[in-house]
Amino acid sequence: MSIKKAGGFPSIKSTVLALIKSKRVRANMKNLLKVNQTDGFDCPGCAWGDNKSGTFQFCENGAKAVAWESTENKIGADFFAEYSVTRLLNQSDYWLEYQGRLAEPLKYNSATDHFEPIEWQQAFDFIADKLNTLAPNEIELYTSGRASNEVAYLYQLFGRTLGTNNFPDCSNMCHEASGVALNESIGIGKGTVTLEDFDHADAIFVYGQNPGTNHPRMMNALRKAARNGCKIVSFNNLKEVALERFASPQDPVELLTPAATEISHMYLTPKLGGDMAAVRGMVKYLLSIDTPLNKPFIDEHTQGLDDYIKVVNDTDWEQIVEQSGLSKNEIQQTAVLFASSNNVISTWAMGLTQHKHSVDTIREIANLHLLFGQIGHKGAGLCPVRGHSNVQGNRTVGINEKPKAEFIESLEKEFGISLPKQSGHNVFHALKSLHQRQSKALICLGGNIAAAASDSNFTFEAVRRSELNVHIATKLNRSHLLVSKDALILPCLGRTEIDRQKSGEQAITVEDTFSMVHASHGGTEPEGLNVKSETAIIANIAQTTLGDKPVKWTWLAEDYGRIRDLIAKTIPGFDNFNEKIKQPGGFYLGNSARELKWNTHSNKANFSTEQLPDALFPLEVTEQIAKQKQTVFTLQTLRSHDQYNTTIYGMNDRYRGVSNERKVLFINKKDAKKQKLADGDAVSLTSIWPDGVERKVDGFKIKTYDIPKGNLAAYYPETNPLVPLDSVGDKSYTPTSKSVAVFIEKSKTFIATH
Repeated sequence: MSIKKAGGFPSIKSTVLALIKSKRVRANMKNLLKVNQTDGFDCPGCAWGDNKSGTFQFCENGAKAVAWESTENKIGADFFAEYSVTRLLNQSDYWLEYQGRLAEPLKYNSATDHFEPIEWQQAFDFIADKLNTLAPNEIELYTSGRASNEVAYLYQLFGRTLGTNNFPDCSNMCHEASGVALNESIGIGKGTVTLEDFDHADAIFVYGQNPGTNHPRMMNALRKAARNGCKIVSFNNLKEVALERFASPQDPVELLTPAATEISHMYLTPKLGGDMAAVRGMVKYLLSIDTPLNKPFIDEHTQGLDDYIKVVNDTDWEQIVEQSGLSKNEIQQTAVLFASSNNVISTWAMGLTQHKHSVDTIREIANLHLLFGQIGHKGAGLCPVRGHSNVQGNRTVGINEKPKAEFIESLEKEFGISLPKQSGHNVFHALKSLHQRQSKALICLGGNIAAAASDSNFTFEAVRRSELNVHIATKLNRSHLLVSKDALILPCLGRTEIDRQKSGEQAITVEDTFSMVHASHGGTEPEGLNVKSETAIIANIAQTTLGDKPVKWTWLAEDYGRIRDLIAKTIPGFDNFNEKIKQPGGFYLGNSARELKWNTHSNKANFSTEQLPDALFPLEVTEQIAKQKQTVFTLQTLRSHDQYNTTIYGMNDRYRGVSNERKVLFINKKDAKKQKLADGDAVSLTSIWPDGVERKVDGFKIKTYDIPKGNLAAYYPETNPLVPLDSVGDKSYTPTSKSVAVFIEKSKTFIATH
């Protein structure tokens, strides 16, 4: 099946089907008219920015997210009386999440293996009693990126008052490398561009992204830029149709005819992990032809140029070409385009961040921008595209296992208490600690940590070994079922629903990938649900556990404006917070690097001087690969089009020509032929790691695809069991889910795919 364009009428059709599936067609049609509108709610999907103009401000996957959350189906006492935890564990992730909204608070009964209803205050008392028996470092406080600024701020204050900086969160598994790299290079871990900059760019370099699936609203910005003459260069390991031709569903001609907008001026498919070599090659070529650098910018704003140039000159072209998988000519063409453009944006996502050398790769992109002063002016800069809708805001308001000293000092001054200074646990360290039974309580503010994290067997056991699991969620998922002793599921309001507290209807706030902070107001009634807001749940847990120390938590939850006042007092950029969110579109937090202020140790932007890695894998893995008799491939895990993070909306991947399947293995046609494999053949995959543990998945169907030789791709979480927990990025601890060494074997029997 050949897909000629992304978007268009099939997107409309898919949206309608999602609304029908929710069984709340009328209500969700109204919801969609309020998505990302000034008086509406922020999309619970991706963190792409909003222009707040136009009737429709949602994309196909945003509509799926709304319909997934706002469903007529509900599960409560009767459902959990019928299904034991053991029985539920045998169901697929897709089945679990589509049973409906969690309708009432639940507590696990280990004697019967069933979740049973519990009163809210009983739940809070039970949690508080357990937490008060534990040492602070025995508690893990996980956060999903959908949590609001208000609840995230309360959550971190609660944890730090308890005495811990253990704040593993979803960003540890996706864009942590971006934050580390940008902080080292430019002194701030956020992107430097605004949405408006895309209208002024002469060239946009897109690395390791599939925006057509993962953040479709970005396609509107790319489409507009391309139609205005901007040259878009895409570096993506797979050919993705959205980056080739995109039809806006809001354009009648493109909706109803074969017409579409050509997106990429150049489309390159590097080897997995080859992006750093590609960018290094661009710099090497430009230096070799004496391309004028932006010397005034370099002299005033940077340090380390001479050492960097030496490293570039010492890098061999043969290594660049071999590691990147691109020809020297392709690299030279992209280099000339970059250097000849007045305004350049570089944007990237998890295709860059989930490798061993991700931090160095992102710093290499920053190097390229610093050479030509492509930062700090309109239409130019660095743009990591975040995933979950408020993952960036969570970090801004304190969800960070390594808090900066000035942040802790600000909290101590405001609240008059002493807070922990030592680093806490990220996801990697939290799972290790839980597995070793050193940590004994896991509270999850949203998310599905068990399905999201790598090394599924290890991760499942780590979550299961916790003495207390508390999950705050809208829908049932696998993490909730990994219990051994005490566990509670606390159902919360969704983003689409009205949040009423003692002072009246509440707004929450989120921060998008462009550092815009804006309000979100749910518009539908949570009918038939005994649920509380995330903010109220955390406030009640804190109040029951700590009393009024250092604040009266439940009083804060009566009016979220009170929480925003505290944020304004303790975090720079949020002055007049409650007034600013009344502005249409919210307000811009600002970005120091955009203003050419460098919050680094040197007070300058820093060139990095890392050599290209000798290999994609650690030395011990490379040595094991050399001993293999089978051909070893490099696998990346990725999302299907019917998926957002670990949430699976359906079994189709329209843009890649996949129908009614999840366990699919994309492979180069020549590689398949060499392995004597044909489309539809069933295979197993086994990963290579030097710890003696067999990591294997079976029953995957072969699908030949436009992907470089030696590379494979398959969906997660189905392939998460192949990613060793210890296989993480240098400095970031991000799982290397885009570079997994595997070998393929033909299956003797075929296993059902869903």
